[in-house]
Amino acid sequence: MTTDKPRSGRRPPRRASAHGRCPICGAATRPQTRPFCSRRCADADLGRWLSGAYRVPTDEAPGEATIPESREDDDNPNGGT
Repeated sequence: MTTDKPRSGRRPPRRASAHGRCPICGAATRPQTRPFCSRRCADADLGRWLSGAYRVPTDEAPGEATIPESREDDDNPNGGT
């Protein structure tokens, strides 16, 4: 009798196809360029990041980013003493 439940709280091993595919073209990955299948797909992904094709969602409008004000204590590694 076999069950799909993991023994002793461990998860069953994942199949290679679940994480062994290139996110750009879907081909099998290679250890040298993982998680991509080739340098070409890695460069294509980098190009997408640099062009703004991938974005992190935010509630801020463009140019609305705030920078926390520094305190006088922040410049002194001893905490102002």
